[in-house]
Formats: sequence, C-alpha cells, structure tokens
Amino acid sequence: MASIIDRIKGTLARLLPAKQTEAVEELGEIVEPMSEWLSTQQSQILQQLTRSSSCERRLVERSQIILMYEQTGSHKRTARSLEKDPKTVRKWCRRWESARSFLQLIEIQLEPFSERIYRAAICEVLKDEHRSGTPDTFTVEQRVQIIALACEVLDDSVEAVSHWTQEHIAVTASERGIVETISRSSVGRILREVGLKPHHSRYWLNAPERKTEEFADEVRTVCELYKQAETLYKKGVHLLSTDEKTGIQALEREHQTQEAKPTPNQGQELREYNYDRHGTLCLIANFEVATGQLVAPFLSETRKEADFAEHIAQTIANAPSEKWIFIVDQLNTHMSASLVEFVAEQEQLNIDLGVKGESGILESMKTRKEFLSEPERQIRFVYTPKHSSWLNQIEIWFSILTRRLLKRGNFSSKKILQERILKFINFFNETLAKPFAWTFSGKILTA
Repeated sequence: MASIIDRIKGTLARLLPAKQTEAVEELGEIVEPMSEWLSTQQSQILQQLTRSSSCERRLVERSQIILMYEQTGSHKRTARSLEKDPKTVRKWCRRWESARSFLQLIEIQLEPFSERIYRAAICEVLKDEHRSGTPDTFTVEQRVQIIALACEVLDDSVEAVSHWTQEHIAVTASERGIVETISRSSVGRILREVGLKPHHSRYWLNAPERKTEEFADEVRTVCELYKQAETLYKKGVHLLSTDEKTGIQALEREHQTQEAKPTPNQGQELREYNYDRHGTLCLIANFEVATGQLVAPFLSETRKEADFAEHIAQTIANAPSEKWIFIVDQLNTHMSASLVEFVAEQEQLNIDLGVKGESGILESMKTRKEFLSEPERQIRFVYTPKHSSWLNQIEIWFSILTRRLLKRGNFSSKKILQERILKFINFFNETLAKPFAWTFSGKILTA
C-alpha cells in the first residue's frame, strides 16, 4: 500500500502547487478505511477512461474491471462478465482497494477541484509497477559518443546528406567503431533521454548590429515615440506605423466551401484544397499608434519608389498642415529620391537637393535617410533597425488581416480582393480598432 501511495504522491508533487503538495503529504498519516468502493467523481473519471480513444488499452481494461466490480461485488462474476482471468481481476481490485481511501482524501483536499490532477492520480494506481528491465547494452562512454555524433553539423562535411537521422547515426556509429552494432530504435532511445532531435531544425539570426549603441538608440527612439503617441496625437502630431504587405494572392477555390454541420464527424467548415490564382496585390498601410485606426490604405499591383511616395502624399493630404511621423523599416523605397523631393516640396524648402548618385541630399541612401529623419521635419521618418520587423506595430495588424480575412478568403479576381481588403479595414476601424498595449521599453535583453 505504501508503494502505491508514494507513487501517487510523486505524481501529485509534479502537478500541484507547493502548498497543496504539503497538504497531500500530511494525508499519508491519516489514511482511514472507506466503506464506499467508488466515489461519484472516481466513477465518472473511470467511465471517461473507458470511453477515451486516446487512452492506453490496458488502462481502459483496468477501469472496466473496477467499474464492473462495483456492480457485481465478486471477483469471479466480474471476470466472467469481462472475459478476463480471475487472477487479473483480483490483482487490480486489490490494487484499487489499497489506494481508494487515499484517493478519496485527495478528492476532498483538492480546492479548487482539478479533474486533470485527480485523473492523473487515478491513472497512477492503474499503471504497471516499475520494472528494472534488462541491463544496458551500451556503456556510458558509447552513449556519450553517440550523442556527440548526433551533435555534429554536416554543413561542410563530406557526408552525402545534410543532417542526421536515426538510421544514419546507427550506421555511422558502427563504421567509426563506437559500437559493434546498434539499431535505429536504440539510437532513438538514447537521443530522447537527452532531448536531442537532429532531424529537426529551426532558423536563428546572428545579427551583430544588435550589440551596437546605434541599434540600441534606434530601438529606444521608436519605443519612446510609442510611449508618447497619445500626447503627440492631442497636439496634432500623427504617429503612424507604416509598411507594405506584398504578394497578397487572389486565390479562388475550385469548388464551393461546405458549411459547418453540428455532427461528430463534421463540426467544422470544409474548404477545397485546389485553387486558381488570379494575381497579386500590394497593400501599403498606416497604423495610427494612438488610436489603433488604419489610415489611408493604398493598394496597387507593384511596390515601387513611386507607389510609396504616392501613398505618403495621399496620407498627408488628409491633414496637410499637421505634423506626421512615419515609423518605417530601412527598405530603399522608404528613403528614395522621390520621397525627399515630395517632402521638400510639401514643406516648401527652398534648398538645393543635389543630384541622385552624385551630390547633395539626393546623393545616397544615407544622405536621404539623414534628411528624412531630421526631428524638426513636418514630415519625419523614423527608421527601425535592420532585422527588427517586430518593432513595427503595423506587422501586428498585418497578422490580424491574414487571420481574419486572407487565410480563408475566396477571391475570384484582384478587384474582388481589393474590395474585400478595404471592406475589412472599414470593419476593423469600426469594431476592433484600439491601441496596442506596447510594453517593450527599448532595453535589449542580453544573455
């Protein structure tokens, strides 16, 4: 009895908060016999186990034994009803008998009651006892060498493949003399023990510029503007997060979507897999940081220098006498000669802009960026650092557009796609728009 209760305690210790774990420890000292074979909660959980399609077969069968014994009160009648060996029935009834009092005390102690935690305790009673198994076939040194082999990067190696699989590790371990022979399943067990998955990979970015003071200053500038957005808005200064979403496809499914039906097998909408492609559009959008509204969206088939300059001109036309701050990334069209010329004309600057590629403000992207980002400009551009799209709030809105419209939308033409996007923007502004809760202060985390 003590071993079963200790196992239950171990399971609860992993799932319960510290205070409740201490309370459960105290229960071991006050276990008293209970006359009731099954409590209502225990009966419900056992019935759920018997009906679960994902539950282990052995747990299902043992749950059936406990439930049937409650009805028959006899090991022999339970065995006949379920067509089981009487010894098996007797074993699991005795196992339950030794733990049921403790389970009912836990049921009383769990406040608030957690069915997930209580179910885990019951499953622990119905699981097999721990077995030592056969001795390890491989030494510790061999296991470490296999793990080291799995950690080798094959980018610049002479291997014929780009990454490890369990089969390839097993063959290579034999060829290198680490082991005489090993199966792929044994390799899999060794790797699982240390959490290695050499057949999986994910991208990471080594961005050395993130360690520079310039990067930190640019991040702080953007975050400070976000923090001041509401104050700036009250003073007539529009702070806009701006970017392009390119390659928006007008996809039309070949067959009509089937509506969701309230049935066990079809409780969700069914969409056709194949589609016809009717071209793409580019959306240039402004997210007003202070209000959460989408301002002056611009849709076109291209994303050229002239398109972005025209978008900015249309945006400014809504309030030409007010001040505008655009937060953008460092794409070349965001610091183009056309943009510099428009800003100079709009602000009526009587200066020599120079010649693109040769001299003056228009000479290079660097000189144009310096001009456009001057704090005293009526139309000012603030640039996010490279590899920092997450710093631009419009990217959050683009994800909303994708999830709410584009991902499951059906568009028979680019014209229909354009109409639906504009309709969604109106819907968003009327019902969903609100400022994003921006908590990042600009302090870059370091390892």
